[in-house]
Amino acid sequence: RRQRQMCIRDRYTKAQQKAVHKYIKNNYDRIELTVKPKGRKEEIKTHASIHGETLNGFINRAIDEAIKNDTEGKKWVTKREL
Repeated sequence: RRQRQMCIRDRYTKAQQKAVHKYIKNNYDRIELTVKPKGRKEEIKTHASIHGETLNGFINRAIDEAIKNDTEGKKWVTKREL
């Protein structure tokens, strides 16, 4: 008989899962991000990992740095300008 691998969702009760989802819904904003071409997500994820960050952490840091640069008057170079 094949043993079933234990999934994270199997470790928590339905009530715990519901509480976590409620907390996230009330305390975080979610943004759907589309990157192209196909495979770019893995490139970004690998870059973040090499620098000790999660994909989400890297994206948030990039956003924070862009906002800081924009408010300090530094020019943000777009891909079209390269």
